[in-house]
Amino acid sequence: MRKINAQTPPGVGTRAARVTISDVAAALGLAKGTVSRALNGYPDIAEATRLRVSAAAERMGYVPLSHAQAIRTGRVRALGLVLQVCAHDAQRLFLAEFVAGITTAASKEDWTLTIATAPTEDEVLVTMRRLIHERKADGFIIPRTRTRDPRIKVVRDAGLPFVLWGRTGDPTDCAWFDILGEDAMREAVRRFHALGHRRIGFLGGGTGYHYSLLRWQGYREALEEVGLRYDRDIVGRDANTLAGGTDAARALLATDRPPTAIVCATDNGALGVYAAAGELGLRIGEDVSVMSYDGVPEGAYATPPLTTYEVDSRAAGHRLAELLIYRIRGDAPEDLRETAGPTLRPGGSDRPPARTSEALRAAIDTDYRATRTHQGGTR
Repeated sequence: MRKINAQTPPGVGTRAARVTISDVAAALGLAKGTVSRALNGYPDIAEATRLRVSAAAERMGYVPLSHAQAIRTGRVRALGLVLQVCAHDAQRLFLAEFVAGITTAASKEDWTLTIATAPTEDEVLVTMRRLIHERKADGFIIPRTRTRDPRIKVVRDAGLPFVLWGRTGDPTDCAWFDILGEDAMREAVRRFHALGHRRIGFLGGGTGYHYSLLRWQGYREALEEVGLRYDRDIVGRDANTLAGGTDAARALLATDRPPTAIVCATDNGALGVYAAAGELGLRIGEDVSVMSYDGVPEGAYATPPLTTYEVDSRAAGHRLAELLIYRIRGDAPEDLRETAGPTLRPGGSDRPPARTSEALRAAIDTDYRATRTHQGGTR
């Protein structure tokens, strides 16, 4: 039998014996358990030893048997992700980028991604429980978190590691990566105030989503910071879709003192403001200014282009995969809580006010009546 060592990789031609973990250990003069722990990324193994073992394993052509490894370690080396396909942003480009980031990071560690979809919240929970029962994943990435999120309870009850894309109301046992959307809202209010706006409205995201609460808090805190009064009349909710944003913007622009600028928690909501303004004959960036958050491609093609805080979804997915692998390997969740600042993508939708709120109200009334008369809408 041909001897296999660290300098001699398996031969070609006749079928070579599979290189085992014992072969790697013998070649390096290390205990089999040390090599196993190094290859599986245990934190008690020195980085120099881990690199030495990984290099030797690659050089010798060692490939772990996934089934045997799962039996030995209790892991299948798979990250879990369950998506609700009917969610308002389920088909957006960012989702493809997000998944690409996860798979890239997972592949670097020889892990895979188990991904599933479900049409409703309840079926998401059923699917997660099934994947846990069938041992299809060692831990889960939970995106678009809610303040009270039943998905977190599912993985907590199962004793399975998890990491959040976002934050939640109860941080117990939670690791996460998130972009500070509340900081984006603060900066947007400050930016509008510096441009001369004194009537600044807000459109929030979906009810129950924790990001929506955080962004509303950022907006409200910034108003206080710049000395403006919070007014419920120019604060809209559930504006995370184009239709929702349009309806909410109509309500804000129908008030006695409409906002000359609107901060939106999502780009979809902001594009709804464009639609509502168009119905009234208003020009975005002149009659009404808008800033938002997400960086969806549609915003760049709006007229004028939408000023927004964009998210690098691929980078977020990549980092979440890394954090989940750390968590599975035993790192404490409190040590795996990371946030990043927002990145502004300037457009043409945020400009100084062309008129006061009162003058805007008069213009809306006059121009809208004139438009309806011209279209035969009045009698």
